[in-house]
Amino acid sequence: MHDLDRALADIVAIRSQLARDTAFRGLGAATVAATGVIALCTAAGQALFLADPTGRPELFFGLWIAAAVLAFVLVGIETVRRARRLHASLADAMMWNAIEVFLPTAGAGACLGLVIARFAPEAVWMLPGLWQVLMGLGLFASARILPRRVQGVAAWYLLAGLAGLALASASHALSPWLMGVPFIVGQSWLGLLLHRTAGGGDGEV
Repeated sequence: MHDLDRALADIVAIRSQLARDTAFRGLGAATVAATGVIALCTAAGQALFLADPTGRPELFFGLWIAAAVLAFVLVGIETVRRARRLHASLADAMMWNAIEVFLPTAGAGACLGLVIARFAPEAVWMLPGLWQVLMGLGLFASARILPRRVQGVAAWYLLAGLAGLALASASHALSPWLMGVPFIVGQSWLGLLLHRTAGGGDGEV
């Protein structure tokens, strides 16, 4: 019985190692690029219909949080579908690995927003830049499970976030485009990268 338990433990360890060492193919290029379209629609809508974003930060961030939730749901559904089709028996382990990579960034961003909103509302203008910096750090961390060229997208988010902080520091104003443009470019770039890695298709990677 002891040998059987050890053999089962070895099998689990081997599967876990395979899941860590195999490139994750669950992200669909078209779906990721579609999140850039969501960012474009959100930024354009706010620019047209939200006259004073700085005066209504709850509406400004509420719309962006809704856009982020929609993007997360779309990517999540597609990721589960693709991972189970492309990774077969390793799908669940590989999806958990991906969650472990991205969850700290998502959690830090949510906590940062809550703390600033509760204890330092005068600093909410910093959130768009800080969220972009966190996005860049999350993508840098994901380079071990995604194509290495994702580091270029990560660098874009990092630099865009720092630039956004610098540009907004003078007026402390909230801008739909300072929030939206980095995500429009970054998600479109990431979608294109995934598409090219897939050899021109959105199937096998």
